[in-house]
Parts: sequence; structure tokens; C-alpha cells
Amino acid sequence: MSTSPHSPRRQRKALYTADTFERRLRMGVPLSRELRSRFHRRALPVRKGDTVRVLSGSFAGREERVARVDRRGYSVTLDNVTLKTADEKMKPLSLGVGHLVITRLNLSDPWRRRSMRVRDEDVTPEERGEKVAEDEEAAGAAPTPVTPPASPPSDEDAAESEETTPPAVPEAAEDDEDEDDAASAKLSRRTRAKSAKEENEA
Repeated sequence: MSTSPHSPRRQRKALYTADTFERRLRMGVPLSRELRSRFHRRALPVRKGDTVRVLSGSFAGREERVARVDRRGYSVTLDNVTLKTADEKMKPLSLGVGHLVITRLNLSDPWRRRSMRVRDEDVTPEERGEKVAEDEEAAGAAPTPVTPPASPPSDEDAAESEETTPPAVPEAAEDDEDEDDAASAKLSRRTRAKSAKEENEA
């Protein structure tokens, strides 16, 4: 008894035994109305960097960027779409391609632009990924504090500072004075001892 090529059993077998090229075509996601009228395509294989909108589930209505494409499991992982595990950890949630709609394409790959017959002039910086990179660099860079320029002191301020501050004595001069005091005290002790010795001899 022969089975039909459209039987569920053969369809499931073709789904699991497909090569990576066929899996890419099977992971086609429909485009939004704006993209459909612009590129004259109904659906495209999803890839990393595309922005998609979730149609069903607890995250319905969310528009997030595709972080990872899993062709083996026919699923994708989106940014900021996570699931809390039993040990209170956040785990990325995998979604099937049947619940998504592409709202913005990642056209940084020239091969993809050629296959879609899109001219380089028609591609926006956001679709090239240039603006996103600039925003990330600006967010990562710390803001530099702006210091106002120092105004030169007026004549009155300079006169007041001279009156209030005592004259600074250099440290080297202070050390020299200490050494002179010690030497004079030593000499006075020697002279007193010498005079006492002479009196005793007399």
C-alpha cells in the first residue's frame, strides 16, 4: 500500500530530514504591509538583526530585534523576550516563525540586497545597521563633564589675597635656620666648657 506524498507522515519526515537550505526557506516570515508595498515581496526568510512583531501569546504586540535564529528547531529568539525559570533566572524564550511578522529588515548584507533587487541608495542607515551602532557607542560612552572657563582674577581680588595670606617662607630657608640655631648652640656649649676648663687650671 503506497502512501500519498501529501500525507502527514511524509510531511513530518520531510520537516525533520530537511537540509539547511530547505530549512531556511521553511523559516519564511511574512512582511508587514509597508514592507510588502515597498519591496513587492510577501515573505522572506528571517535572519538575525530583523525586527519582528509578535502576533500571539503573552508577548503579543511586542516589536523586538531577532537575536538568534535556530534552524534546527525552526524557532527564533528575540531581545527582551524572556521566561522566568523555577530557580528565578531569566531564560530567553524561543518563538515559532508562525507567530511573527517582519516590520524592519536587516539589509547590511549586500547579498540580501542583490537578491531583493534593492539599490544601495534606497537603503536607510537604520536598515544598514549604522545608526544602531552609533547609538550603542553613544550610550556606552560616559558623558564628559563641562567645566566653565576660569575667569581671570580682578585687581581688587588680587589685593585682598595679598593682604590676607602671610608671606610664604620656603622650606629650604626654614631648614637652614634650624641648622644655624643648632650650630650656634653647639658652639656656645664648647666655649662655656673651654672657659670652665681654663678657670679650673688657674
